Amino acid sequence: MQAVDGVLLIDKPEGMTSHDVVQGVRRKLGVRRVGHAGTLDPMATGLLMICVGRVTRLLEYLGQGDKEYSGTVVFGIGTDTDDAEGTVVAQASASDLDLAAVREAARQLTGEIRQRPPQYSAVHVDGQRAYHLARQGKKVEIPERTVRVESFTLDDFRREGDVAVARFHVRCSKGTYVRALCRDLGQRLGVPAHMRSLRRLAIGSARVEDAISFGDWMASEDPALHLRDPLLYLDGLPMWQPPREVLERLANGQAVELDDRMSLTPGDLVLVIHAGAVAAVGEVVDRQPAAVRPKKVFWKRG
Repeated sequence: MQAVDGVLLIDKPEGMTSHDVVQGVRRKLGVRRVGHAGTLDPMATGLLMICVGRVTRLLEYLGQGDKEYSGTVVFGIGTDTDDAEGTVVAQASASDLDLAAVREAARQLTGEIRQRPPQYSAVHVDGQRAYHLARQGKKVEIPERTVRVESFTLDDFRREGDVAVARFHVRCSKGTYVRALCRDLGQRLGVPAHMRSLRRLAIGSARVEDAISFGDWMASEDPALHLRDPLLYLDGLPMWQPPREVLERLANGQAVELDDRMSLTPGDLVLVIHAGAVAAVGEVVDRQPAAVRPKKVFWKRG
């Protein structure tokens, strides 16, 4: 029986969890090893990158690229989850806001910034997920983290009574909470705010335009046809195509001398390619001359 391996780009509908999609893929393909790179909350739609079979071992590398989102932010209402699914915890009139002020506040939230994840988030606090503690009514101090926001633009600004609404587009690093970005945008403007909607447009070079809706994929008579080569989405990792004898040594767990034409430093990762496929993921180690030790090996003799 032929192995089922690859990357599946799904356009997730509203109302489903990322885990729901994973479970559906497992059932449809009859494959247990399925995972996703980058969770989408149930209210969010858009690109969900699914890894199938042996490609699940590449999950930690496939989700490293910058992410792009569009959505709407509401000014004048704050919630305990920082999105529209939460309970309202603060209200104030946003009738004095204008688009120029909103755009200036957003500009101040670009570059490397410090961000505190929402109380309802998957961040670990004292060995538990923050959302578990929040559901128990426990308010915990979640440490700030450094994230990078490449761009944060807003348009279609309009007022709805005492609240104001705007559309946004964000490009940011892995680990950025967009709903926290909406919350912090309101704080800079002196009003509570929350995220009303969210759609993920991209993860690195993977685009939602290349994805298939989950419903259409589930109805497909040949669902494996939509699996793609992970090499298409391993953004930013240098590639090395060494001779077969090097692969033999890597497969045996040995460190091998790095091609001196590659300017890499200790700790860098490198994709080892053979016959157009990922044969291994290696890490550069501090030796003279520089060497690569295997982290994950996919290649098999034969």
